Amino acid sequence: MKYYVAGLAATLTFGAVGVAQAQMVGIATSNPGSIFHNIGTAVANAANEAGLNATIQPATSPNQFIPLVASGGIEFGVANLQEVNYALEGQEWFSGNANPDLRVATLIMPLVEAIFVRADSDIMTHADLRGLPMVDGYTAQQTILPQLDAIYATEGMSRADMVAVNVPSVVAGADAFIAGEAAGFIFAHGAGKVREADAAVGGLRALTVEPTDENLAVAREHWPVAFFHFLEAGSMPGVTEDGWYFAYPQLVFTHANAPDDVVYEMVKAIAEGTETLRATFPPFGAFDPQEHMVGDIGVSEYHPGAIRYFREAGLWQD
Repeated sequence: MKYYVAGLAATLTFGAVGVAQAQMVGIATSNPGSIFHNIGTAVANAANEAGLNATIQPATSPNQFIPLVASGGIEFGVANLQEVNYALEGQEWFSGNANPDLRVATLIMPLVEAIFVRADSDIMTHADLRGLPMVDGYTAQQTILPQLDAIYATEGMSRADMVAVNVPSVVAGADAFIAGEAAGFIFAHGAGKVREADAAVGGLRALTVEPTDENLAVAREHWPVAFFHFLEAGSMPGVTEDGWYFAYPQLVFTHANAPDDVVYEMVKAIAEGTETLRATFPPFGAFDPQEHMVGDIGVSEYHPGAIRYFREAGLWQD
C-alpha cells in the first residue's frame, strides 16, 4: 500500500448487561450503491458475527445522518473524517449547527476516489473536461463540491471550467453519466455504482492526479485531510494504468452518550472481523487494523469505549 505524504431512527436504551444479549444497534449510511452504504453493510455483518444485532439505516447523504448520530438518534454512522470534523465544529455546510457530541469509534481504510469517464472517450486528464458537461450541484451531498474543487485545482482548474449538470447526490451523478448527460462523474473506487456504470457504458477510465507537493497543497486548500493514494492497473474498475488518486480518511463514528461497552464491542468486531468485512465489501482488503484504526483525527475525539479497546490491543499511545 502506497500513500502520498441499517437501522433504527430512535434512540435505543441499553441495559447494564452490555451486549451479551445481542443488543440492537443502528448504523447510518448513505443510499444503496454508495461507498458508505457498502461500508455500513460490511460493518453491520461483522458486528452481527460478533454478537451485536446491527442493522443499517440508509439516508441520502452524511449531511442528514451525521447530526442524527450526534443527537443520539442512532448509535453509529459511517462517513469521512473531514465532514465529521466540520459537523463537530459547525463549519461549512453545518455552519451555525455545531455537533459537539460527535465521537470517533475508529478510522478504517481511506476513501480513494476519482472522476470517471468513458474508456472509449478521448478524455485522458481532468484538463480535457474543460467546456464539457460535468456533474455539479450536489444539493443533498454538499461534501462533494469541495472534493471536486480539490481535484480540479491540481490542474489549475475550477468547477466553472465545465458546464454544470446539477444533481443531488453521487448516485444521481453516476446515473446522469450513464444516461449520457455528463462527460464524467465522481465516485469512490470500489463502490457498487462504479461497477454498474462500468458495465453500462462498456468500460470506464479513472482520471489520475500528479502526486506533487504543490498539488497536495492546493488540494488541501479545499479538503484539509486530503492525501494521494496509489492504485495498480486493473485493481479496480476504471484503473487502466498505475496511478495516483485523491483520497482521505473514512471512519465509523458515534456520539458521546453511547454506552462504553457497546462502542467497545463495535470497535472490537471491526478489528477482529476483517474476513467478514472483506467478504462483504472487497475494498476492505486494504484495511489493516494495526495501521488504520488509530490516527490523527484533527479536532475530533475518540469515544472512551474505543480507547479501551485500543489500549487492550496495544494500538493506543497516550
